Amino acid sequence: MNGEFVHTAREATVTILTIDRQSALNALNARVLQELLAGVREFEADPEARVMIITGAGEKAFVAGADIAAMSKMSVREGREFANLGQSVFSAIENTPKPVIAAINGYALGGGCELAMACDIRIASEKAKIGQPEVNLGIIPGFGGTQRLPRLVGRGKAKELIFSAVALDAASAEKIGLVDAVVPADQLLAKVRELAALIASKGPVAVSLAKAAINRGLDVDLQSGLAYEAAVFGECFSTEDQREGMEAFLSKKKAEFKGK
Repeated sequence: MNGEFVHTAREATVTILTIDRQSALNALNARVLQELLAGVREFEADPEARVMIITGAGEKAFVAGADIAAMSKMSVREGREFANLGQSVFSAIENTPKPVIAAINGYALGGGCELAMACDIRIASEKAKIGQPEVNLGIIPGFGGTQRLPRLVGRGKAKELIFSAVALDAASAEKIGLVDAVVPADQLLAKVRELAALIASKGPVAVSLAKAAINRGLDVDLQSGLAYEAAVFGECFSTEDQREGMEAFLSKKKAEFKGK
């Protein structure tokens, strides 16, 4: 895909999606969100793509936020529609069957933080700054921040971050679980590519079902989550990948997963 602001490129089994609107620090407007969704759908439909990396172009920003200039003149209805658009795109990322890794290369503020939280794994450059500064503008997070942030860092810490609008450095974000790892800026994409390739080498059906079980479990009580886990665990035994993985293990050879 080669959109105006979003580009994708596949390297073997890993798709890299880059948001490239550097004149606005990769800020999200309706066009960027629509192209982002198109990139995700393309990734889903590509049978050779097993993992996606989302990052921002340039050295300054992953995504610095939603487009304030575009939001400044919105009516109540337009604001609600913009929130609905952002939420639907980020939910598509969260719920795509394949794993998605955020490579946070700079500012991930507002909508950028919300985009990162919609990804399965977040790896940050040591230069990254992450937060939800919306109350500085007289608004609240509207692309899922009030919902995903408490699930990641706890209710009290999420309220502190959203109410105060403080942006965290990468080390502080890692300490509270907002990002999963911090790496040197010049090694970010290399490290994320390594992780993506490692995940892509595993059983694709199993990885997809594990993602579904984790996501489902976060929204239900423990017993319901366990019941769902048992169901999808059983489903694994209908796949070619399960037979290949176990036969390869018993034969002491490398499994060649087909994603079936």
